[in-house]
Amino acid sequence: MSTSAQSPAEPSTSAADRARPDGTVTDRLVGANTEYAAEFSDPGMDAKPVLRVAVVACMDARLDLHKALGLALGDCHTIRNAGGVVTDDVIRSLTISQRALGTRSVILIHHTNCGMESITEEFRQELEVEVGQRPVWAVEAYTDADQDVRQSIQRVRTSPFLLHNDDVRGFVFDVTTGLLREILPAS
Repeated sequence: MSTSAQSPAEPSTSAADRARPDGTVTDRLVGANTEYAAEFSDPGMDAKPVLRVAVVACMDARLDLHKALGLALGDCHTIRNAGGVVTDDVIRSLTISQRALGTRSVILIHHTNCGMESITEEFRQELEVEVGQRPVWAVEAYTDADQDVRQSIQRVRTSPFLLHNDDVRGFVFDVTTGLLREILPAS
């Protein structure tokens, strides 16, 4: 994206607002980054999270995890995917988080009204018909967020790759109230 100097007659606008009218969302975000970088100073942080916690959550745009959990920059590792499901790739990230970067606690967060409750594993077959190749990954759709949190807790607690599985807790975030509801693991 090219930018030009603002003439004195033009009202002041942020870099994000100065994207070309025909620009993309990415152009707008890159413009916002330019504005951010202009005032950025290196916080001098280590890659190891201060609170030694990793949060696994859904990628849903309604979840502002840092704000909802009272977290600041550098407090945690945040791992997000569709549904906040503990997949092999989440175990990979948690393993690196624990073994290389010192985290000890895991918080799992699903939420109400999740899109994963409205699709099925047939999504893979539909993709195969459309593109001619079946995805190697599972959709991991679910109809009961509480039960899926329990399953995710179990996957973390039983992974042979994770060193710390004694402080693993799961929650469902209510998108209408902003409150977390703790889900106890299966007994």
